[in-house]
Amino acid sequence: MSTAEGGWGFRRVLRLRDLVFYGIVLVQPIAAVGLFGVAQQMSHGQMVTTILIAMCAMMLTAVSYGRMASVYPSAGSAYTYVSRGLSAHLGFLAGWAMVLDYFVVPIVSTTYAALTLTRMVPEIPYAAWVVILGVLTTGMNLRGIRSTARWNAILLSGMCAVIAAFFVLSVRYLSHHGGSAALFSLKPLYDPASFHSREILTATSFAALTYIGFDGVTTLAEEVENPRRNVLIATVLVCAITGLFSSIQIYLAARVWPTCESFPHLETAFLDVCGRAGGPWLFQAMAITLLVACVGSAVTGQVGAARLLYGMGRDGVLPRRLFGRLAGGNPVFNILLVGAVAVCGSLTLSYEHSAEVLNFGAFLAFMGVNAAVVKTFYAGQKHSRSLLRDLLAPVAAFVFCGAIWLSLPAPAKWIGGIWLGIGGLYLAGLTGGFRREPVPIEFAG
Repeated sequence: MSTAEGGWGFRRVLRLRDLVFYGIVLVQPIAAVGLFGVAQQMSHGQMVTTILIAMCAMMLTAVSYGRMASVYPSAGSAYTYVSRGLSAHLGFLAGWAMVLDYFVVPIVSTTYAALTLTRMVPEIPYAAWVVILGVLTTGMNLRGIRSTARWNAILLSGMCAVIAAFFVLSVRYLSHHGGSAALFSLKPLYDPASFHSREILTATSFAALTYIGFDGVTTLAEEVENPRRNVLIATVLVCAITGLFSSIQIYLAARVWPTCESFPHLETAFLDVCGRAGGPWLFQAMAITLLVACVGSAVTGQVGAARLLYGMGRDGVLPRRLFGRLAGGNPVFNILLVGAVAVCGSLTLSYEHSAEVLNFGAFLAFMGVNAAVVKTFYAGQKHSRSLLRDLLAPVAAFVFCGAIWLSLPAPAKWIGGIWLGIGGLYLAGLTGGFRREPVPIEFAG
């Protein structure tokens, strides 16, 4: 901490490349790997197209995040941008939707980690792995174990090394099994025999999970050199790099295994692709990489949700006696609750459905941020307004995200809608029928 801009605050020491690296660590370069089998089947073999469509929506939304970060450099969340750009009540509902995401992240991570372990050690059933992982991650958080920046850098390097090996071995496999005709094809992007726009859009609503986390870049706005410029550029670059890198992965996987209907294990289909391209060692290397990444995500997601519940309990948004208490420096009740939800959710929801519920809250927040940009920069200014930058671009991003959100399957809409309805009723009670402003939700925990 040091004096900055006339007061005490963070030192502005982070450069553009630091932000981009941080964003890629958050999103993870293997984000699309776990989605491959389901999204490939949903899109009839054209998952690459769904990733590119989602990339357009995310890049436009990234511009909106960057612009709001330039106005509120110490905020860094959709909740704050919607609260200040639109209204406190809408902001509360956007925050409530984000709370759902905090709960679902450990479910998604635990589910995929258990599926991966089931492939590696099939003698132990999936349900047993879910319980084991739930106990493991909860125990780690109760002991206060955290991931560090150095560990994240090591994990990122390992992911990139495994993916690089996959690239090389996939190209070699295709060269030996069909040459250039096998390596180069438009079918992973567009196959006229199976292309249906409605199904592509539905698959996009699932594949968009590839980009979840890019907005975390804005949380560092207070520590960035020239935040008005660098936060915006970094968020766009993170989305672009993620989209292009993921597209190459999925393109090669689709060429190595071109018949998506024949996956022996749908949720972990990428492991089978690795086995075909590089043999058992690449299968195991990718499985271990996915497992470590999922466990790390489950641990950080669980502690993030627990800290959020603690902040809400401490500030009176939730009952303080249960949620606002610490024991040994940890919100023990909240950690146990989130761990129990992760186990129950992993046993009752499929990987596909839990990922779609995660996108319900995320894309609702994305739409809110895009709407806040229009209100803040176009409707809220009398001078220096830009039709393209302040209106058309955020409206296009809103429509893009809205189309993806509306294409979510019915189970995700029902679960998300019920959660949002509970939030609306709770908000009405907190504010005396919306006559007062709600208590802020503190996402910093």
